[in-house]
Amino acid sequence: MSDLVELGTAVDAAQGVGNTLGVFAFGVSGALLAVRRQFDVVGITVLAVATATGGGIIRDVIIGATPPTAFVNPMLAGVALLSALVIFFWHPPRKLVRTPLNVADAIGLGIFCVTGTVAAFQHGMSTWAAAALGVVTAVGGGIIRDVLAGVTPSVLSDGELYAVPALLGSAVTAALLHFGFYTYWTGGLAGAGAVGLRLIALWRHWHAPVARPHRRRDPV
Repeated sequence: MSDLVELGTAVDAAQGVGNTLGVFAFGVSGALLAVRRQFDVVGITVLAVATATGGGIIRDVIIGATPPTAFVNPMLAGVALLSALVIFFWHPPRKLVRTPLNVADAIGLGIFCVTGTVAAFQHGMSTWAAAALGVVTAVGGGIIRDVLAGVTPSVLSDGELYAVPALLGSAVTAALLHFGFYTYWTGGLAGAGAVGLRLIALWRHWHAPVARPHRRRDPV
């Protein structure tokens, strides 16, 4: 019984801290993309909040946790608004936005693939379903951000690995939960691994395999 209590405490602590950090990181990434697209203060705010809460809302609707956490926990919206406010008053020149945007996005991706998996697992989802919903939580906000900004979502077009780090982080987290090895630290390492893989992929320009185009045959 004490082991179960300890696991529950670790999960709750990780969820509280992780969700707050993830919301802020994704809010920053949304606000930075809005700056890059030359949006006004309203656009910056909308993109920050949508990016920060979108993936979690999708996950909660799928697992039936309604109303979604983003609508019942005002602190999450407050953190997202804070990220928009920070970027509105302080941001790098528009030409230099890409690097901090990628870093903030990678941090949010790594955190949410862990917290999303945990939330789904706590709601009674199977191990594989929890991992899948962890990926949805991690990439959902970025997809909403990119669509609202009028660009092709990174998960579909970005040459460097994007969904793969989220998938690995979610799978590791789900395995830790399934076998009872999840703690605050092991969950943090799973998220850090996803962040690290995404950043290394950006640095080394690692790409997922692409379909080769058919060669045209010259007419005889």
